[in-house]
Amino acid sequence: MPEQPSTPRGEATLRRILDAATEEFAAKGIAGARMERITTAARTNKAQLYSYFGSKEGLFDAVIDDRVDHAVSAVPFDVNDLPAFAVAQYDENLRHPNLVRLITWTRLERHPTGAWFDTPRHEPKLAAIAQAQADGKVRAGDPGDLLIMIMGMAGSWSPASSVYTASTSEPRVVHERRREILRESVARLIAP
Repeated sequence: MPEQPSTPRGEATLRRILDAATEEFAAKGIAGARMERITTAARTNKAQLYSYFGSKEGLFDAVIDDRVDHAVSAVPFDVNDLPAFAVAQYDENLRHPNLVRLITWTRLERHPTGAWFDTPRHEPKLAAIAQAQADGKVRAGDPGDLLIMIMGMAGSWSPASSVYTASTSEPRVVHERRREILRESVARLIAP
C-alpha cells in the first residue's frame, strides 16, 4: 500500500474508502468493481484513492487484509473450545458475509492455490492447536489442516457454499439447529 494517512481526518477517509470498496468488490468482484462508484460512496476522489492504494488491485488487497483482520479479531479463539470457535465463525459469516464473498471473487478471478492469507495471523492458533495435540486434548494431525477443516465446516452455510447460503432472515430455530450440528461435528473431528 503506497501512502498511509497520518491524521485522524486521513484515517476517516481511509476507513470510508475501505468500507465502500468492501461493498463494491463483494457485490461486483475485481473486474466488475468501478472506482467511480467507490469514490462517490466514500466521498473522496480518485487521486486520493490512488495515493493510498496505488491501483484497483492494491485496493482489493487492502480490502481483503482489512476484512481478514476484522474477522480474526471478531471471532475469539479458544483452543479448549474449538466447537464454540466454529459456531462463532458461523455467526460471523452470517452477520458479515462480505469476507466470504470477497474470498469467492478471489477464487474466481485470481485462481489462488495454497494459503490465501499470511501465516502470522494464524500462527497463534496453530501453535495453540499443536500444544493441545501434545497435551492429548486434540487429535493428532497437521494443525493447519485441522484449522482449515474447522473453518470449512463453519462456512458450510456461507455465501461460498455450493449448496445453501444462510441469511439473517431465517428463523432463529434454524440457526440453532445448524449451530448444534456444527458444534457436535467439530467436537467429533477434534476428539483425540
